[in-house]
Amino acid sequence: MKRVSIASLSAVALIASITFSNQIPVVANIFQGGAAVAQNAKKGQVQLRLKAEKKIVIQDAQGKRQVTWKELSNGAQVKQGEVLRYSVSGANNGEKAVNNLTINQPIPRGMAYVLNSATVNQKDGAQITYSINGGKTYVKNPTIEVKLADGTVETRPAPDTAYTHVRWNFGKSLPGKGSVNGTYQVRVR
Repeated sequence: MKRVSIASLSAVALIASITFSNQIPVVANIFQGGAAVAQNAKKGQVQLRLKAEKKIVIQDAQGKRQVTWKELSNGAQVKQGEVLRYSVSGANNGEKAVNNLTINQPIPRGMAYVLNSATVNQKDGAQITYSINGGKTYVKNPTIEVKLADGTVETRPAPDTAYTHVRWNFGKSLPGKGSVNGTYQVRVR
C-alpha cells in the first residue's frame, strides 16, 4: 500500500489572502508549526492556523460505525485511501475589522477532494467556492466539458480529482477579536 508523508506534500501550505479597504493583498504561507500571521499595520492582524486530522472509523459493540478524527503532526504517514480533514481558522487579533477576508487552500498533491465536504462557520455572507484550474478562477459548482462518442459536448459536474483549491470568503468584514473557521476533506490517492 502506498504511503505518503505529510511533510513531503508541497501543497499542504495554506495560502490566505486578505484584501483590506485599501486593496493591498497580504499572503501568508503556513504549515511550519501550524500557524502564520497576515497583517497590515493600518488594520491589525489575522492569525491563521491549519490543522490536519485523519479519519478513524471503528465499530462499537452494537456494530454501529463511529467516526473520530486523530490530529496529525508534521511528518505523519498516511496510506492510500485514507481520508484527511483540514481545518482552517483565522482570528483577528486587532481591534479593527478586517474587510473581505478570503482564505485559499490548495488541495495537496496526491490527494483528491471529497465532494461536498467543505464547511464554513456561519458568518454573515460566508461562501465556499472551488477552483479546478490551479486557483485562476473560483466557482460554487465547478463543471467540465466532456466530448461524447457522437461528437457532442456535454457539461458535467467536475470530478473530485479535478479540484485544485478550496476558497472561503468570509463576507464583508471580520470584526476586531473575531474568528472564522472552515474545513474540507481529502482522500489519499
